[in-house]
Amino acid sequence: MILTKRTLFQIAFFVVITVVSGTIMIFDYMGLPNLIFGSGHYTVTVQLPAAAGLYETANVTYRGTEVGRVRKVHLSDTGVDAVLSLRSGIDIPGDVDAQVHSQSAVGEQFVALIPRGPDGPPLRDGDVIPLSRSAVPPDIGEMLDAVNTGLTAIPDDDLRTVVDESYTAVGGLGPEIARLVKGSTTLALDARRNLDALMLLIDNAGPVLESQSDSADSLRAWAANLASITRQLKTEDSAVAGVLEKGPAAADAARQLFDRMDVTLPVVLANLVSVGQVAITYQPNIEQILVLAPPTVEVVQGSALTNRNATGPYRGAFLSFNLNINLPPACTTGFLPAAQVRVPSLTDYPERPAGDLYCRVPQDAMFNVRGARNLPCETRPGKRAPTVKMCESDENYVPLNDGYNWKGDPNATLTGQSVPQPPPGTPGSTATPPAAAAPDSPNVASAVYDPATGRYVGPDGNVYVQSDLAPGSTGGRTWQSMLLPPESR
Repeated sequence: MILTKRTLFQIAFFVVITVVSGTIMIFDYMGLPNLIFGSGHYTVTVQLPAAAGLYETANVTYRGTEVGRVRKVHLSDTGVDAVLSLRSGIDIPGDVDAQVHSQSAVGEQFVALIPRGPDGPPLRDGDVIPLSRSAVPPDIGEMLDAVNTGLTAIPDDDLRTVVDESYTAVGGLGPEIARLVKGSTTLALDARRNLDALMLLIDNAGPVLESQSDSADSLRAWAANLASITRQLKTEDSAVAGVLEKGPAAADAARQLFDRMDVTLPVVLANLVSVGQVAITYQPNIEQILVLAPPTVEVVQGSALTNRNATGPYRGAFLSFNLNINLPPACTTGFLPAAQVRVPSLTDYPERPAGDLYCRVPQDAMFNVRGARNLPCETRPGKRAPTVKMCESDENYVPLNDGYNWKGDPNATLTGQSVPQPPPGTPGSTATPPAAAAPDSPNVASAVYDPATGRYVGPDGNVYVQSDLAPGSTGGRTWQSMLLPPESR
């Protein structure tokens, strides 16, 4: 048989194709070097509680990528050992979990290696993944049997009713359910993007939940009070209905009232702002008044019960008017000098003298202890001063003298402080108006004369009596004659 060149070329070509295909099948598809010699692979043993349908040549994946196959599955003293053949070129952390999963509902199990952390040495030949870090899926047969048992336990009529009612409930709601599923998917994706914030929220939720647990009694009390209020509202339903019916009319009337007060209301509210500031400053004092007012009223009302069964003048409370006149003496230090003191019988109301008039004796003096000098400063605790200006400043109270009356010149003090004086030209003023000032003019002082008794207070503060000026005197001089010129007397 003579072979031509063409035939020899075809035979050589088919031989080459056969050798290449066989090589690929042996080394790549069948992996004979790995199966016989373990070339390019290393073995790791996984301890499993059960085979769970795992078979030889099953895939082994790491992060969803195939990295080897199952070489052998055999029994052991603790359960089942699965020997994995892994490629040497892929570093897999040694701290991994081995889980058996199914690619479908009917089988095709595989081993998934899931890392527990990014750090740690990689797996080496001969490493063992213990039973504590492995897991197998539930047996599909047992699960189907349990589902069948559960469905069998449900009566057919009830199950048909559940299916019919479910169809009635969700029938025709396909678009809404689709939106719900789409929204849930979007929510899950957003949650994944904000995983760190959600984990931080979950971690910090502990103290909040603990505070709710600690406040359980308060929450129960609040719920009980809310239930009580609800019962009261239910009991007073007619009254509540009346409020709701008449409320709009009352609100309209209040609105009309505010409209009529449009001009004056802003002024009143502006004034209330000032009053509110004062009330805030004196809040402790107002609280003290509100605390003391009820017992004071109670005492006053209790005094009316004295001899309530009696008749005539003996019924009611008895008051004793045992007066201690001038004990202690009246304080005159810090007030106008005696020459400027007005007679109490006068009924006119002149302008208030300039300056602050109050008892200016030392703060620890034994009399007039409740005077202005001992008023507590609201904004400066511990400080006492007669005026708000002194309270707000760093100035301290300085007394005029340590006695009951003036010492020395009544228009000056031992400390050099000025004495409040009325305006120039007014009766009793020691100051001379600029226009009437004269170097040689004598000092003229006025005094109020009482015609009934003939008494008057002199510029030196002493009381004098000139009886011939009183009505009915035999001296022939009256206060009217003193007003007439000498030639007319």
